[in-house]
Amino acid sequence: MLRISHYLRALAQPSTRVLGARSAGGTRPPVVIWNLLRRCNLTCKHCYATSADSEFRDELDTCEALKVIDDLHDAGVRVLILSGGEPLLRDDIFQLADYARDKGFFVALSTNGTLIDERNIERIAAAQFDYVGISIDGLEAVHDEWRQLKGSFTASMHAIDLCRAHDIRVGLRTTLTQNNYPQLPALLALMRAHDVQKFYLSHLNYSGRGKRSRKADAHHQMTRDAMYQLFEQAWDDVQNGRETDFVSGNNDADAILLLQWVEERLPQYRERLEQMLRAWGGNASGNGIANIDNIGDVHPDTYWWQHTVGNVRRQSFRELWLDKPEPLLTELRQHPRTVEGRCADCRWLSICNGNTRTRAWAEGNLWGEDPGCYLSDEEIGLPTPVRIPSVEISPL
Repeated sequence: MLRISHYLRALAQPSTRVLGARSAGGTRPPVVIWNLLRRCNLTCKHCYATSADSEFRDELDTCEALKVIDDLHDAGVRVLILSGGEPLLRDDIFQLADYARDKGFFVALSTNGTLIDERNIERIAAAQFDYVGISIDGLEAVHDEWRQLKGSFTASMHAIDLCRAHDIRVGLRTTLTQNNYPQLPALLALMRAHDVQKFYLSHLNYSGRGKRSRKADAHHQMTRDAMYQLFEQAWDDVQNGRETDFVSGNNDADAILLLQWVEERLPQYRERLEQMLRAWGGNASGNGIANIDNIGDVHPDTYWWQHTVGNVRRQSFRELWLDKPEPLLTELRQHPRTVEGRCADCRWLSICNGNTRTRAWAEGNLWGEDPGCYLSDEEIGLPTPVRIPSVEISPL
């Protein structure tokens, strides 16, 4: 995850404490994203969990979930993102959130927003979530098509308004595709009109139903343009004292593009930004990010459900993540990682760390180059191919 606003604010205000420096070898407890259940009232085209509106067997019950919270706390974890499926479909969601908050966790709720209404908004406010992320994947027609439910856009926007009316910090979460790319300026305007403080742009990852939607992934030039729009808006907000937060995820090439943007627009800050980005160190799957799914399996992040590194029913989180990590975690924690193809020769490898491995895995090679990297060979320092001029041969 690239904290765009945080870095730009640190450039403009040198006294700002810079967050996000990576730990060496997985020694620091991760941010944990917990898919409490797989059931969801939507069937989104890009869902990595392949959720559906049905019950899934063998999910962690309330007692087990409370024990997991204790276990995570003992392991030093302090940031917990409650997700799904749709987490508001769990009857004990507020009990779990209250318990985690009372133990000192930063607790966020990741929801599609359609189940937030006048009947439960007071209870959601009472839960004192540090952040509520609501997914908006385009304007009404595009959003409803990708969420596969007519009226879902209206319901989610109503949820945003209810949360803001109750002084709940809200983030608008958008997965970039060819379909919603032309609507990005309107989505940014929507953010401002509805007093949303955070905008999270996620690049499409090829996991779950996202594999079927990969042809709709934004073309590289679209991606670059979308990121430039975020950089411009974030910098304008920093300059005008607006406390907004622009973040991108699932494509660590964004950091190099931000560095190029600063070099062009704010060259006096370029060197300092590069230092901050090198300290950050890029993709943190299996190191700074962990995922627990609905049955207690643990994964390097939310897009790795095809590979499990342990289960919290059988091992403590500290043991499986910190004390006795399996070989894949050890490999993911190398910095920079041992990757292949363009990534191996990239001059920015120590910043991006090989980007998102699950897209490479979807292409058949876990350690191969990331097909989602939109940087040119020239930008990453590869030699420019020598073109041999054609010579016309006259017939004898």
